[in-house]
Amino acid sequence: MVIPAMILIVIFSYLPMYGVLMAFQDYDIFQGFLHSPWVGFEYFQMFFEAPEFWTVMRNTIVISALRLLIGFPAPILLALILNEVTHSRFKRMIQTISYLPHFLSWVIVSGFVTSMLATDNGSVNMLLQKLHLISEPVNFLSIPGYFWAILIGTGIWKEIGFSGIVYLAAIAGINPEIYEAASIDGASRLKKIWYITLPGISGVVTIFMILAVGDILSAGFEDILLLAKNPVLQDVSDVIDTYVYRVGIRNSLFSYAAAVGLFKSIISVFLLTVANRIARKLGHSLW
Repeated sequence: MVIPAMILIVIFSYLPMYGVLMAFQDYDIFQGFLHSPWVGFEYFQMFFEAPEFWTVMRNTIVISALRLLIGFPAPILLALILNEVTHSRFKRMIQTISYLPHFLSWVIVSGFVTSMLATDNGSVNMLLQKLHLISEPVNFLSIPGYFWAILIGTGIWKEIGFSGIVYLAAIAGINPEIYEAASIDGASRLKKIWYITLPGISGVVTIFMILAVGDILSAGFEDILLLAKNPVLQDVSDVIDTYVYRVGIRNSLFSYAAAVGLFKSIISVFLLTVANRIARKLGHSLW
């Protein structure tokens, strides 16, 4: 079983890396990799000098940072709350409801969000009008100031339950005798969480944090592409992945797209390495 697995890894993970050469060539689909002329770092320089560069980098970093600061702790908090629920049937019901959105495609989720925020019979606008918070419907998906909040909120709703399963499993692995000893000593629930539960899952949290830091330039693709259909939102929604698709792939600038993608990968590996070194000093690391 090991040899076939290694063959699959080589075929699907390592051989495609040969395409990185495209970033240093003026790639022509008819000439291929062997005969396309070499241009060095021309496409990297073109990206750095592009008028959209700083906007794309700002959006990528801000959206990723918001997901890290708000989205990362959310499943941990959910797991801590569910761990305190003693009614097993209610606990299973909440778990099921929370992780079901993970299995929905972004096409369905974006349609659901668009329908809720619609100005014509959208449930959010109807509720706000009933509460007299607004006098007339607001087109939320055409106002740049609301987009980041909508994007982050939708992402948390979709993934919080599925990510929380991992932390619940880690909490279940903590020796229950430690909680019993803490109860005998008079520790409250909050103190048990702070001094037992959180240290008990710190290894899992650290590993996921390392991966999240390394993935900080992957601000999203499908969710942004589907939720930011309005061109008005481009200044706040255009990230590296959507920029590669919009400028590189759709305009057949394959070498340019490869250069931008390689730049993103290099920065991600650097951040992953730095985060891992810091985590190693704290006692947990990937390698």
